[in-house]
Amino acid sequence: MKRLFILLGFLLSSFTAFGADMSHGADNFFKSDKVTVQKVSFKNQYQLTVVGNLFVPKGLDPAARSAAIIVGHPMGAVKEQSSNLYAQKLAEQGFVTLSLDLSFWGESEGAPRNAVLPDMYAEDFSAAVDYLGTRPFIDRERIGVLGICGSGSFVISAAKIDPRMKAIATVSMYDMGAANRDGLKHSQSLAQRKQIIAQAAEQRYAEFTGGKVEYTGGTVLELKADTHPIQREFFDFYRTPRGEFTPASSTPQQTTRPTLSSNTKFMNFYPFVDIESISPRPMLFIAGADAHSREFSEEAFRLAGQPKELVIVPNAGHVDLYDRVELIPFAKLTQFFKSNLK
Repeated sequence: MKRLFILLGFLLSSFTAFGADMSHGADNFFKSDKVTVQKVSFKNQYQLTVVGNLFVPKGLDPAARSAAIIVGHPMGAVKEQSSNLYAQKLAEQGFVTLSLDLSFWGESEGAPRNAVLPDMYAEDFSAAVDYLGTRPFIDRERIGVLGICGSGSFVISAAKIDPRMKAIATVSMYDMGAANRDGLKHSQSLAQRKQIIAQAAEQRYAEFTGGKVEYTGGTVLELKADTHPIQREFFDFYRTPRGEFTPASSTPQQTTRPTLSSNTKFMNFYPFVDIESISPRPMLFIAGADAHSREFSEEAFRLAGQPKELVIVPNAGHVDLYDRVELIPFAKLTQFFKSNLK
């Protein structure tokens, strides 16, 4: 009987009743008692309101100008998924941090909801620099950016034309352009790409004449026997208590899912073109050794100018680095930003 209780305790520590894998310290909804949080909002250059959470270390000297880090959420997610966790962990190390909802997602403005516009996403990071750089307690010469998953490609896009971003880091980065044009490991043919583009174009007619908005991609709503392993990986985060979050502007069926008619905007998105122009500002790329997205971090690292660093996390997949605090190299991120935001 004692062995049975030990076994049950182990299982409950790793899995919720809904099957979420909570191993390796999964803690997406982490709340730090070492920082204060304030909801803030500001306008981007196109006058859309961007909403974020500002985390400030307790005991911070208000008279001192501090370094700051902007944290972007995975594509299709919101600030409550992964980016709040990263922002708090880095705020515990003495940084002022800002996790933001990208335009069209979460609490930020933009219609239709879940629309894809990568240039606007990049603009949101520059708008966050505008906001932080005009706070009296922030040193505008010491602002860094961190993009998780799709936001990794958006911060690169932003940093190429915004030298105010002094240090750029990505975690589990997706090149959202390449992923949509070519698929993972170039598994999508040109014919398949054209078929997707044609379908999206026809959907524009439907929506222009008042038809129903359709959504595409994102995370499946239920698991089936033939569900792809990558979708299972995302499902375990986005569709279980491990990371599930539905903002007021959405429904569970819509979360993570872009609109079909706008998703082809990613086909024209090339974040790695001219990535070398970010040099000599430092770049850090972090990816899991077992991540299906590892190719994007490796390609960005190959193309980037110096100084640059690629960190491969052993025994970690793509989604593992969203919330598994025992796998996420927070010490490396802290060292990177402290060294480069002096």
